[in-house]
Amino acid sequence: MARGLSAIVEPGNLTIIVNIGDDDEIYGVHVSADLDTVLYTLAGIEGPDGWGVHGDTFAMLAALEIFGIDTTFRLGDRDLATCLARTLQLRDGISLSAITAGLAQALRVAPTLLPASDDPVRTLVLTEKVGWINFQEYFVLRRHTDKIKDLKFAGAAEAAPAPGVISAIRDAARVIIAPSNPPLSIWPILAVPSIRSAISDHPRVIAISPLIGGSALRGPANQVMSALGLPPGNRGVIAAYDGLIDILVIDTTDRHEATHLQTDVDVMVANIRIGTAEAGAHLAEELLTL
Repeated sequence: MARGLSAIVEPGNLTIIVNIGDDDEIYGVHVSADLDTVLYTLAGIEGPDGWGVHGDTFAMLAALEIFGIDTTFRLGDRDLATCLARTLQLRDGISLSAITAGLAQALRVAPTLLPASDDPVRTLVLTEKVGWINFQEYFVLRRHTDKIKDLKFAGAAEAAPAPGVISAIRDAARVIIAPSNPPLSIWPILAVPSIRSAISDHPRVIAISPLIGGSALRGPANQVMSALGLPPGNRGVIAAYDGLIDILVIDTTDRHEATHLQTDVDVMVANIRIGTAEAGAHLAEELLTL
């Protein structure tokens, strides 16, 4: 969605606020998985699975395996360089938002890219089998197979939004919530109280559903939403953003749902399969008419 919007919106008019609940220390470096995914995608160097760097090598992991280190978390060599640069600058007292701006400039990413906060916010997952674990253990190491019982976002209540986040929301013509997993990727952002308040106060908040035919195209969004007690399908998406959104965009194949969803949220029908740059730009054009 960010790539689609960046194709048609002037860089100075587009700010992308990104989840940091997935951040973790892996192999001794600070990994900001969501920030880097957006960074690499906007730089046009994302890997074929949507994460990592295209054509990356894994010499570091191969060497670690010789020493018996668990390398389930796949971090390529160029990806490692990004994370190492971030780690070194964090140790020097530079803020995550300033580091992100520098990385974006180095990779010639024009839109403003902001972490939700410079303060640590960490997504913790309560599973039936092993209790509370951090996000990367649940999602990557355990391959998101555990049934979720609850989530919490450690540090969010005390976190301040990163510089520029609130003004970007307040001054925006539209706030667009991308079709990410609501509990795992959007709720950590909304858990920062002043961010949630700013979005709640905005007069035009548009969410793109992550579900088509009741299921996510990839990832466990529908399973997680169900496990947390949200209604099935797009009713669950509306419930996930209760009191925050004015418009929900659903896929053309779910057109029949439009008349059955609650009436205080307007429903727009569009092709939300945006796996290509062209499809993303086309949807972005439609969103900018709302």
